[in-house]
Amino acid sequence: MFKAASPAAWTITRQMTTASLDVVGIGNAIVDVIARADEDFLARERLVKGTMTLIDGARAEALYAMMGPAIEASGGSAGNTMAGLASLGGIGAYIGKVRDDFLGGVFRHDITAIGVRFETPAATRGPATARCLILVTADGQRTMNTYLGACVELGPEDIVPEPIAAAQVSYLEGFLFDPPQAQQAFRKAAAIAHGAGRKVALSLSDPFCVGRHREAFRQLVRREVDILFANEAEICSLYETEDFDEAASAVRGQVEIAALTRSEKGSLVIAGEAEHHVMSVPVPQVVDTTGAGDLYASGFLFGLTRGLPLPICGRIGSLCAAEIISHVGARPERKLSQLVAEAGLL
Repeated sequence: MFKAASPAAWTITRQMTTASLDVVGIGNAIVDVIARADEDFLARERLVKGTMTLIDGARAEALYAMMGPAIEASGGSAGNTMAGLASLGGIGAYIGKVRDDFLGGVFRHDITAIGVRFETPAATRGPATARCLILVTADGQRTMNTYLGACVELGPEDIVPEPIAAAQVSYLEGFLFDPPQAQQAFRKAAAIAHGAGRKVALSLSDPFCVGRHREAFRQLVRREVDILFANEAEICSLYETEDFDEAASAVRGQVEIAALTRSEKGSLVIAGEAEHHVMSVPVPQVVDTTGAGDLYASGFLFGLTRGLPLPICGRIGSLCAAEIISHVGARPERKLSQLVAEAGLL
């Protein structure tokens, strides 16, 4: 087990090591299908607004047939984070499982076209490439219905040492934690990263996912994770409390850095005994919250891998999240590097 000694060690460590990648993301390789829907549709289909529900292939086909015009692109939580990192000018790679089918080709072309390295071989048999059917209501909330497909096949054999050892940070997507072999893959990735003197980051992804694997997540956080990303609901679920301050206190000392997002309340960055309260970036209208946490992680990790102060990392994260919630879809419509430069954060 390797845990960093202190946040102050980050800049020193970075200066003493050579990394050809900023971040490698490990997650569910999913094609996102995003369409607008009204409240009546959600009620009729018995969908709980603002949550992620796992569905089978038949349900995925049925919902897709009922959806309106959609935006389709490579997605998944960690995929969104890596896309945001690339838009900021960061250098990233991705590890995830797709099938050798049409959507698998769409995913591979899309993510590599935006500048993210993706070399995981496609499966030649088994479930089809995963897709997430995202329904966006007028209030900007997203309701996700996910067919994991080939994602559940990712295991330790897909975790190759080279990109992980070459990256300053290995970023693990909590959504991937359901299959036992994926948990083994996470632990293998963490061992490789720490063996190379690198950092491990984890996004808790979803409070229901945390609830399904609470004790395993707690062990992973305590033993393997250096940087933790979570929203208010997720961190409260992890420590079984409805009080955010209590949850924030519980995570202190468990990881080197905890970045806890609270929507319009901004975020709280905890590092040792230090706390940094970061304001959210206002937007004229919240159009779609899909990917807000993913893009916050993009900005935060971009700043962190450049040795910037933690409050600035949080500010960049907030700026990226604000851009993503101002339009439909979880990929930036404006070049994030330009937004950061205009804000004077670099």
